[in-house]
Amino acid sequence: MTDKTQSPTANAMWGGRFAAGPDAIMTAINASIGFDRRLYAQDIRGSRAHAAMLAATGIISPSDAEAIGEGLLTVLSEIEAGSFAFSEALEDIHMNVEARLKDLIGEPAGRLHTARSRNDQVAVDFRLWVRDQCDGAVQGCRALIRALLDQAEAGADWVMPGFTHLQTAQPVTWGHHMMAYVEMLGRDIGRFTDARARMNECPLGSAALAGTGFPIDRDATAAALGFDRPTANSLDAVSDRDFALEFLSAAAICATHLSRLAEELVIWSSAQFRFVAMSDRWSTGSSIMPQKRNPDAAELIRAKIGRILGAAVALFTVMKGLPLAYSKDMQEDKEQVFDAADTLMLALAAMTGMMSDLTVSRDRLEAAASSGFSTATDLADWLVREAGLPFREAHHATGALVAAAEARGVDLPDLTLAEMQAVNSAITGGVYAVLGVHNSARSRQSYGGTAPDQVRAQIARWKGVTEEWA
Repeated sequence: MTDKTQSPTANAMWGGRFAAGPDAIMTAINASIGFDRRLYAQDIRGSRAHAAMLAATGIISPSDAEAIGEGLLTVLSEIEAGSFAFSEALEDIHMNVEARLKDLIGEPAGRLHTARSRNDQVAVDFRLWVRDQCDGAVQGCRALIRALLDQAEAGADWVMPGFTHLQTAQPVTWGHHMMAYVEMLGRDIGRFTDARARMNECPLGSAALAGTGFPIDRDATAAALGFDRPTANSLDAVSDRDFALEFLSAAAICATHLSRLAEELVIWSSAQFRFVAMSDRWSTGSSIMPQKRNPDAAELIRAKIGRILGAAVALFTVMKGLPLAYSKDMQEDKEQVFDAADTLMLALAAMTGMMSDLTVSRDRLEAAASSGFSTATDLADWLVREAGLPFREAHHATGALVAAAEARGVDLPDLTLAEMQAVNSAITGGVYAVLGVHNSARSRQSYGGTAPDQVRAQIARWKGVTEEWA
């Protein structure tokens, strides 16, 4: 969308500047109405605010402003009813709306575009739309956080294996694992909120690139559209797409978190783990293998990051190296943002549904937590605390005990005291108190640790946050 001040006339919209109209290919590459029609509500809202300001400052008459405002509401109702005829010949949403407005109210429609350009018009439309998407993403994250809190509260003391390198590391609790994703989503909310605050400046009134000579009131239009203030530099205002880049960056990080959780659901629901079972609502079957229960929703969420990250890379590439102010390249700023926003909202909603319906096997979690020598670190720590060994020596002794247990095909708690003392004579019967997985989890009382008391404290803190949202 570039600056085009002429009204639509016989030669598309260029008037007498060109003797011949664009051919079909030029029309196809130039038109954006196929996708920017999604901005209709924002475009009409911005135009109504602009018309009201023009009347308040005496630039147009109150009667013209009233006709424009009412006509725009009629256009809005036609679009929402599906009866509006979009025209590719009119190129974009702005000219489609304005042309229909002229059909409805006649001459006053031509005064709507006073003191503005399609450059600042599209900038305000797109900013309003992306601002709405930030709000939607925050709501989606909040819904998922509530589902995760329910899971965490139910399993605050359910032990499960904690993993590093996807190898059994130390026992943790199911609640602790769920709360890790709550923290991630909390940061996602912060990023969307911060991005929204930065983008909440109104470019309307910047005109093509240099501002306008009409005595407009930019503070009035900014306030009418819910912005904190007008943008301070007209060149920057019409050429800035940082707000879209920030939204895409935040969306890509959020989608990365969803992808990680989705991967764990895929692993945990496999026959080899059976930690969780997804409901039929989020699973599919196989066309030839009747025993299969495929976690397709989780797998699709796992893949969605590719589309969202790709959208971010695409827009960064479009904006790279563009001189001030507006260039037609920037018409390529919307489709990927539209797709990324749709993809993120769908992924958040699907993950919220899956986590709300998820069935967790406490017994399978505990059985897995008790295998793989998950309490080896607890044994090493005990040797430091109770036997006075330097940690490196305790680490070596524990490794020897793991090897002995592995050779016998048992876990550490199954070794006899005599077998342990054969490795280090300082070991006493008190060591068995730290070798159970529940004891191990309960011992991690440091702030942010996996001890059930710590997990419940974090759940309570986050529930307080969710009450503030309400």
